[in-house]
Amino acid sequence: MITPMELFIKKMQDLLQPGKVYRMDGSQEEAERLTNLAQESEVDGRIVLKKLNAQEYPNSYYHRSNPNDVARTEHLTFVCTPTKEQAGPNNNWLEPGAAKEKMMRLLKDAMKGRTMYVIPFVMGTPQSRYAKNCVQVTDSVYVALSMRVMSRVGKQAVERIGNSSDFFRGVHSIGDVNPDRRFIMHFPQENLVMSFGSGYGGNALLGKKCYSLRIGSYLGYQEGWLAEHMIIIGVQAPDGKVTYFLGAFPSACGKTNLALLEPVLKGYKVWTMGDDIAWVNVGEDGQLYAINPEAGFFGVAPGTGANTNPVMMKTLKNDKFFPTLFTNTAVDNSNNTPWWEGVSKEVPSDLTDWQGQKYDKNSSKPAAHPNSRFTVSIYNCPTLSSEYDNPRGVPISGIIFGGRRRSTIPLVYEAKNWNAGVFTASIIGSETTAASTGQVGAVRRDPMAMLPFCGYNMGDYFRHWLDMGKKVKNPPKIFMVNWFRKDEDGKFMWPGFRDNSRIIKWMIDRVEGKAGVVESEIGLFPEDNAIDLNGLDIKKETMAKLLRVDKEDWKKEIVMIEEFYAKFGDKIPKELNNCLAELKNKLGM
Repeated sequence: MITPMELFIKKMQDLLQPGKVYRMDGSQEEAERLTNLAQESEVDGRIVLKKLNAQEYPNSYYHRSNPNDVARTEHLTFVCTPTKEQAGPNNNWLEPGAAKEKMMRLLKDAMKGRTMYVIPFVMGTPQSRYAKNCVQVTDSVYVALSMRVMSRVGKQAVERIGNSSDFFRGVHSIGDVNPDRRFIMHFPQENLVMSFGSGYGGNALLGKKCYSLRIGSYLGYQEGWLAEHMIIIGVQAPDGKVTYFLGAFPSACGKTNLALLEPVLKGYKVWTMGDDIAWVNVGEDGQLYAINPEAGFFGVAPGTGANTNPVMMKTLKNDKFFPTLFTNTAVDNSNNTPWWEGVSKEVPSDLTDWQGQKYDKNSSKPAAHPNSRFTVSIYNCPTLSSEYDNPRGVPISGIIFGGRRRSTIPLVYEAKNWNAGVFTASIIGSETTAASTGQVGAVRRDPMAMLPFCGYNMGDYFRHWLDMGKKVKNPPKIFMVNWFRKDEDGKFMWPGFRDNSRIIKWMIDRVEGKAGVVESEIGLFPEDNAIDLNGLDIKKETMAKLLRVDKEDWKKEIVMIEEFYAKFGDKIPKELNNCLAELKNKLGM
């Protein structure tokens, strides 16, 4: 009797008509074979992989994509639920039948003359009951190699799936890389994603944002858990005790830097569990636990350097697991190494830019694409937590939310309870950057940093968060941070980076009941001298400004929050509306 997995593969062969079929087994021999193949293969006139300087970047390879295919395509990404209301105003919606018909037309015979790579993989430690089974087909060897880094590919996945039909199905073809024929369709009820026309990671590595967040969030809604765009870290105090935190931040807010932080405070250490995605469950003991479903980092290269993120630089130069892939950075021809803005102060004299052209240092253009990436195994990380593969996950004591705001939002405050914390997270606003929208300083609402990734109506998502709190015996404390507040001269008031460990120390003190608080209109603030500022040259008046609530600013914020909530109509839970009404009352509105 044919198994559901074999039936899926057969249907894909019939639809896609590949010249060859290759089933991945996850072995080291396979990694070597596929990297060799990629160095001999061309797509769109480009060699898929080029080997880099093994002395500087061991077992590392360079990939240059089509210039029209360098980022997630949110406007071409759809959630295909039976009704538009189920997808919500936070998603592009297409009726499932129409979406399926469109994709079947695009995918028909799409792999003629190509190899169809069959990728069985597990998201999460295979021994965990929280892990999920998946199968993706693709015609991109770059995607196949990247999936080996980002997930657990091979025999364990096949064994876990067995005769079951309960597995994620991912269908991907790079097609002709035509932006007019590029779509990513999510079918939450079918546990299915179909992607055509892009080889970019977020559009093509279907285990990542597509499954782990968009489909995962829907599954979590149905099954009673959360799939979140969050880091997971363990912070070890001088006494050896480790406290685990989740952290959610919109883009350009230092999420990866926090995940791999080297604390400035003596005796403290951060252990990395994950830098992007967390699956959060309530354990049998009523405690909140989190696992990282991924097995690698798919990080933005620009801005990453020895000063900003030394742990990541060490990770990229570790040769324990390979391949490590660099995509759309520049290349320093003098020593055949990847280069990007922020990796060194000096710009090399002989650079090839991300489009394959000789780079002119006098031009105003960046040499590396602003969204250029590295793909590297998490096992290469020197600060990887020893609990990373714990099937149960790690117990969460605190959740940190943050955004980039020059004013209004204080450096740090704590929500007074779980519902107040959900409200705080639901109103996160972060200022846009020129790289993301072309408009600097506009405040974009991004609740829980999940706006682009929530696979169903966000009003229902807020309700799900509130319901999760009812299941947890001792809910984690919820904190809001803003590392980016500026003074009247436009200068950052807080040093950020390694000094952010001072704020996390206060959070640990709060978790352990060692630090008092002062209540304000918006939440609970540190008492005077509660934040360890030893060795930091910062004035008392500056700290007072960083921890100040400007009522007039907050009254303007309320107007924006009400406009955002209005998009979801009666889907906004009454508990959140009550929190909003209470805040308005405290502000005298």
